[in-house]
Amino acid sequence: MNRLPLPRILTILAVVALAGWWGIRVASGRPADPRQPFPSPAMDETLAEKSSRQSVVFAGGCFWGVQGVFQHVKGVTKATSGYAGGTTKNPYYELVSSGTTGHAESVEVIYDPSKVTFGTLLKVFFSVAHDPTQKDRQGPDIGTQYRSAIFYKTPEQKQIIEAYIAQINAAKVYDRPIVTQVAPFSAFYEAENYHQDYLNRHPDQPYIRYNDLPKIEHLKANLPEVYR
Repeated sequence: MNRLPLPRILTILAVVALAGWWGIRVASGRPADPRQPFPSPAMDETLAEKSSRQSVVFAGGCFWGVQGVFQHVKGVTKATSGYAGGTTKNPYYELVSSGTTGHAESVEVIYDPSKVTFGTLLKVFFSVAHDPTQKDRQGPDIGTQYRSAIFYKTPEQKQIIEAYIAQINAAKVYDRPIVTQVAPFSAFYEAENYHQDYLNRHPDQPYIRYNDLPKIEHLKANLPEVYR
């Protein structure tokens, strides 16, 4: 088994030490009025008549939690942790963690548009997977490699993303504006094997318990129609 790299070990130690100060949901986001339901996108695709394969790349802090969330969404056929948004070819974890490559820890989500719409994936991303109002960080993880971003693959995806961000901001769902980067997809590099399916393989790790398992519970409780 690969040993966990030093940057993530230090983060885990920080989470354990400061968990009481941050609270159990360190990186889960804080809506301005949690009593109000999170809005669905006013602009969205319709479900396709036939099964096919579509994809988008999300970045929302540590990829462990983002991957774990989308693995529990109906219609998602695969979620893979990796790196996107940078200029260095074939990046690896330690290099990306230096914050010098421009990459963000990301998750490529492959989905069946006959079972889940693109807008539904966006709703999961903005309401459950991370806090889209945190710039260049996510909870205890700090740096551009932990920024909020969506790397779209079609003009239609871009249009839906931008319309939804405007909708969420106008509704004042969060007490701060969304800072998610919306950028065209260029390349996705799969992360090392020991990062894949990390949440499911290490549910008792303090970082996972404090940061990521609450997101799975949030998905199950607030979006039961898409949870699996």
